[in-house]
Amino acid sequence: MIDTIIFDMDGTLLNTLDDLTDSVNFAMEQMGVPLYTADEVRMMVGNSAHHLIKCALPDGAGEDETTRCLEIFEKHYHGNLRNKTAPYEGIIDMLRAVKAAGYKLAVVSNKSDGFTKELTRDFFGEFISTAIGRSERFPRKPAPDSVWHAMEILESQKETTVYVGDSEVDCITARNAGLPCIGCLWGFRDRETLEAEGVTAVISKPEELISAVAGINLK
Repeated sequence: MIDTIIFDMDGTLLNTLDDLTDSVNFAMEQMGVPLYTADEVRMMVGNSAHHLIKCALPDGAGEDETTRCLEIFEKHYHGNLRNKTAPYEGIIDMLRAVKAAGYKLAVVSNKSDGFTKELTRDFFGEFISTAIGRSERFPRKPAPDSVWHAMEILESQKETTVYVGDSEVDCITARNAGLPCIGCLWGFRDRETLEAEGVTAVISKPEELISAVAGINLK
């Protein structure tokens, strides 16, 4: 029986797209290159800030240019990561329900570890105390190491854990970790993208999560 739920952050628990877009465009402006719409940034996120900036810079940008742009982005984002960011509708009620039902909860994200811990504490500290982001300690998702570490902290087993995310990276991460994956349709990717990566179940509203977990238990 599933007793542990590990969540992705961006696109799953938090709608961070507008703040990410603002910081990407601030960095692009500083670099003198074209800006992006939120829908364009949506398709770049999920693989870490470095990947995001590498995708945003024009083809042919070197590593030195990418590193400089990433520093501009991260400095701006650090000061502006809560301007427009908020939990998706229904997330707080869902977390309250799964916590009351006795599930152990964690966040594992490709957002930097500091940002991941800060946002988890600020928005979800009542429900989630374990949050792991990208750092030199673990390779970024879809490598499973950070998910396994969260399971160690929670004293959970593969057979009793599910991963919840909104992107193909999350589906692959769950598969690499040996876990079922529940995909969220309110995030940054569509049903076709998630199903193409073999997602275990798909939900369109946060309140459907407990039922989806129950469905995995019956398989």
